[in-house]
Amino acid sequence: MASTENQAASARKISVRPASADDSEFLIHVYASIRRDEMASWGWSPAQQSSFVRMQYDVRQRGYAAAYPAAVVSVVSVDGVPAGSIIIFRGPAEIRLLDISLLEEYRGHGIGRDLIATLLSEAARSNFPLRLNVLRSNRAAHLYERLGFVAKGGDAMYCEMEWAPAPGGENFEARVLGE
Repeated sequence: MASTENQAASARKISVRPASADDSEFLIHVYASIRRDEMASWGWSPAQQSSFVRMQYDVRQRGYAAAYPAAVVSVVSVDGVPAGSIIIFRGPAEIRLLDISLLEEYRGHGIGRDLIATLLSEAARSNFPLRLNVLRSNRAAHLYERLGFVAKGGDAMYCEMEWAPAPGGENFEARVLGE
């Protein structure tokens, strides 16, 4: 990252707070934003797209709740403005990033990287691996690789990745953030 980008990244305030029932429309909006390009290619009307997004969002939420009942859904804000969402499960032997989604205007500015770096720091302190699944075609897979995640399995569509704390407490910032 260029030094001016680092300065801009450090100047903004990224915050995360647990989502409430009042956030449901915003969370659906974030989910719709990550599916927008895909749906545009289908030729569906806006009403069809909206119905599809709500159905898929509900199915996804129920799936996460069934598999990871203690997962926390949070709203990500940048300088006090809601910018995305993150879903994290903290288990007895792992931290699992279930989802991280940013509105289009917040993508590509290091915000996701900063959020993941915070989770990596937590994983290093707790001596737990940080795990996630990523769509193989998702450009975020390259970010995860740069941050030290290693492919551990998956299927034709998804890659399961893991970041494990270094043995002997190697300096986290030097290892992951290059500082």
